[in-house]
Amino acid sequence: MSKVWKMGLVGLGGSRRSAAYMHHPQIRVTAVCDTDSGLLERAGNELGVAEAGRFDSFERMLESDVDIVMIGTPVPFHAAQTIAALEAGKHVLCEVTAASTVEDCFRIIEAVERTGRTYMMAENTIYFHFMQTWRKWVRDGLFGTIFYAEGDYVHEIRDRIIDPATGQAYWRDRRPPLHYCSHSLGPLLEMMDDRIVRATGSGTSKTVLPAGGVGCTDMQVALFETARGATIKLLRSSVAPRKPATGHFALYGSKGQIENGRLGYGSDGWIYVEDHPEYGETAQPMRCEISDPNAPEEATKGGHGTSEYYLIRDFIEALESGTPPRIDVYKAMEYTLPGLIAQQAVERGGVWLDVPQVR
Repeated sequence: MSKVWKMGLVGLGGSRRSAAYMHHPQIRVTAVCDTDSGLLERAGNELGVAEAGRFDSFERMLESDVDIVMIGTPVPFHAAQTIAALEAGKHVLCEVTAASTVEDCFRIIEAVERTGRTYMMAENTIYFHFMQTWRKWVRDGLFGTIFYAEGDYVHEIRDRIIDPATGQAYWRDRRPPLHYCSHSLGPLLEMMDDRIVRATGSGTSKTVLPAGGVGCTDMQVALFETARGATIKLLRSSVAPRKPATGHFALYGSKGQIENGRLGYGSDGWIYVEDHPEYGETAQPMRCEISDPNAPEEATKGGHGTSEYYLIRDFIEALESGTPPRIDVYKAMEYTLPGLIAQQAVERGGVWLDVPQVR
């Protein structure tokens, strides 16, 4: 009989994966934690967590018998809570991004290596259905050698940066757009089987929300150089007036090119492959579905199409087998560190900086 893993959730304001937890046969949520008593009550009731499993203290939750801690708190808390959970003997599934500083990225790696616990970063874009198809095509060599890629993520969330009613600045007001880079870099680097070695960046203007902090920067652009010699461009904004939000990806290789649409992640795109019997005459339209049409019914209940379902499934399978998860601690930092370094480059006037290597 398969083990049932006891999970504790900390940070309940964005618990979009609650349905994915409830529908995984090997997960039982036995603890929830938040300083907001209203959220704590609602989440506890929704997930059927007993009163004894509802905590307003993270330290007290770590004293419970949970096997897994799912960290959904604001990013500035991720590193300290991840390390504390690992040191308490818990496995960790952590929301993006892994940490806010270079030093904390390496502190997390050290804690994983020292404790032997499993860590996975919950980057869902990697699990979008069309990304699975692209990954196979890229790794099979359909497009030849990839020499350039783009990842644009423009998502207007002004009301989650500054409260429009009170003017109160939330934690995202202190997060540069480039720090939130894994939605773009994660899928590209995994498809390309590559890592970033150098970074630069640009963008400091604040015309949309001029009174805000660095999180209200209008738009930022980063350029990255990879170990295999490719160039990646990243475009990021959390305030630009654009509807709908766009998560656009494009790859250019020695044999062809592919991209999704700009009207949201799942909008239709194009493919072209030289001398290909189906895609070789000119660019051909292509569906870019987020959800796997062959997934079971419960797979759509976790959010973001079927991506949360597969993400949670992979994490549990890694625990069961004792093997590294798909987005292990090293990949998590390879998807997090470039944005941190690109922001340092912005602050130094657009210089090129080396990205620390984690292995």
